[in-house]
Amino acid sequence: MQSPLKTNPIGSQKKNSSKSLIQINFRQYSMIIALVFIMVFFQITTDGLLLKPLNITNLILQNSYILVLAVGMLLVIVTGHIDLSVGSVAAFVGAISAIMMVNYEMSPFLAIVISLVLGAVIGAWQGFWIAYVRIPAFIVTLAGMLLFRGLTMIVLEGKSIAPFPESFQKISSGFIPDLTSGGSLHLLTILIGIALSIVIIFFQWKNRRNQLKHQFEVQPFGLFVLKLVGMIVILNIFTFVLATYEGIPNILIVLGVLIVIYTFVTNKTKAGRHIYAIGGNEKAALLSGIKTKKMTFMVFVNMGVLSALSGLLFAARLNAATPKAGNLFELDAIAACFIGGASAYGGIGTIPGAIIGGLVMGIMNNGMSLMGLGVDWQQGIKGLVLLAAVAFDIYNKNKAQ
Repeated sequence: MQSPLKTNPIGSQKKNSSKSLIQINFRQYSMIIALVFIMVFFQITTDGLLLKPLNITNLILQNSYILVLAVGMLLVIVTGHIDLSVGSVAAFVGAISAIMMVNYEMSPFLAIVISLVLGAVIGAWQGFWIAYVRIPAFIVTLAGMLLFRGLTMIVLEGKSIAPFPESFQKISSGFIPDLTSGGSLHLLTILIGIALSIVIIFFQWKNRRNQLKHQFEVQPFGLFVLKLVGMIVILNIFTFVLATYEGIPNILIVLGVLIVIYTFVTNKTKAGRHIYAIGGNEKAALLSGIKTKKMTFMVFVNMGVLSALSGLLFAARLNAATPKAGNLFELDAIAACFIGGASAYGGIGTIPGAIIGGLVMGIMNNGMSLMGLGVDWQQGIKGLVLLAAVAFDIYNKNKAQ
């Protein structure tokens, strides 16, 4: 006689699996949900100003250089390090680029190439001390912050250099040309939104089929479709709003290319897996054959290049190189990574997460400014948000143990 208390083990496993999958998805999309709530809150409190086409364009232009830094900072944090010098490096490279383009009338293209190489050299300088001499990154980059801030003031002699050539300014303030002229909508922006939607559907569907083929756990089909529809709707609303103003800013193209490249590197390449392995357990990574010193060195070289790019974008946006450029950039970039889900212990974090964290910070700054809150209140609120994000990370880590 079968006992009535006997349970169905298969049903129990499915229930536990579904529960685990829901928890994973909640953690994965919690910052997106938070971002939506923040946007709705400021849209209401600013009487609809936040999501005006002009303001959305300004949000992109104002936060682009921080998002570029956040991409590089994410890799640094994943390896278990930190970089406090990125704002000063951005200011220094911006100053050097101004001297080349304004004082010596050098070609903007050549000046940009030299500036990026200079950023790589600075990153290599710091990476050498961190990776091979084993000085803590906090100390090395703190020294770098002071050194390159001082050099910025020396080369600029305490003055601003302006204006930059118009072709250089368009990197940060220009827009992609339209297929037609004089229309109320930027047609090419609409077409780009539709094309990106098709690409997203294709790759999401392909990825799901590959996971099913290899018998990996996947989202329920209904949740998968809901997520996909949500992504497509948000993307096309976003491109439509941009199309009602001037279209897609040039800087958004640069940022989009960076996000795609670095997401691919971190998710699909051996170098990306090595970066996460070093952050997870450096000694174990070394014993498994990973060249930890070389990889750490290259992460800081990459950070130097992206710091240089950020400095160029900021200088082009400001149309001047100033001694105070890059002030607190490093704190905004670090905050973006932690708010976006990077672990304070290393080994955890994603490029899209860092971008979402940067958008949270940018929208909060913009929303509070539109509300008329002073800088003092803004700094305090941003500090509390950062503390809450790291506390949430530590809570999840302790709960998982």
